[in-house]
Amino acid sequence: MSSKNVLGRGVGALLSDDISTAVDETFFLCDIDKIKPNPHQPRKSFDQEKLKGLAASIEEKGIIQPLLVSRAQGNRYHLIAGERRLRAAKLAGLDEVPVVVMDTDSDQKSFELALIENIQRHDLNPIEEAMAYNRLVQDFELTQEQIAKKVGRKRSTITNTLRLLNLPDFLRDDVAGGVISEGHARVLLRLKENSPLMREVRDRIVREGLSVRETERLCRKVVAMPKKRSNARAGKEAGELPESYCRALSTQLVNHLNTKVRIIQNGKRGKLEIEYYSSDDLERLLGLLINGS
Repeated sequence: MSSKNVLGRGVGALLSDDISTAVDETFFLCDIDKIKPNPHQPRKSFDQEKLKGLAASIEEKGIIQPLLVSRAQGNRYHLIAGERRLRAAKLAGLDEVPVVVMDTDSDQKSFELALIENIQRHDLNPIEEAMAYNRLVQDFELTQEQIAKKVGRKRSTITNTLRLLNLPDFLRDDVAGGVISEGHARVLLRLKENSPLMREVRDRIVREGLSVRETERLCRKVVAMPKKRSNARAGKEAGELPESYCRALSTQLVNHLNTKVRIIQNGKRGKLEIEYYSSDDLERLLGLLINGS
């Protein structure tokens, strides 16, 4: 089964091949108070206004898609997928919700199902998605390639999303809150060794409404500027004479030799250019330089 087909069929595609029979046997209306929230829920933030909107829809039309749960002790159930619907159902004052019971053999399977459902519904912000992928890597020891197959994404997408966890906290908050896009954040990662500069560029993105491409150009520019300043400082540290001093020396030589003179520096080294305009002028200059007259 291809990843594309899995995503097209929803969470049900993750279940066994005889899903229709299993659903018929495990579907029922469950007391809402018997369902415990999913401790492995990858989604951390829920928009209250959107929840109220969903609650109003549920009041009018009911819950169209059942919640996915697993059995717990004491005739209770653990929620696997559908926390947003569960919260909205409580807001709507429902006593019962439709559920499908799935016997999961591990916390990993429950977490994977919750993650995949949220991804399919586009319910996770980029930081929540990155943290979910990171948990699959750290706690369940999945490779990025395995994660990509499970969620129907390219491996490069998983890699780029995980990179967002390298952002400082203030930028994570910006991405999670939609202040800047995931694309902006990936560009800003180029400045991760310079947090003040990263914040400065972030402020310009927000203030000027910069696109991702404009942000890339700005980052290239600000990265190049310190290099130029560093090269300038390196020149001075290498023993170059100040320009003002060189101009003063040139003026003295011009007055003494009555011709154009240039001092050209190259670090500690350099050269002196003295112009002459005829063979007689050259002999005159040699006389001044050798004999001082």
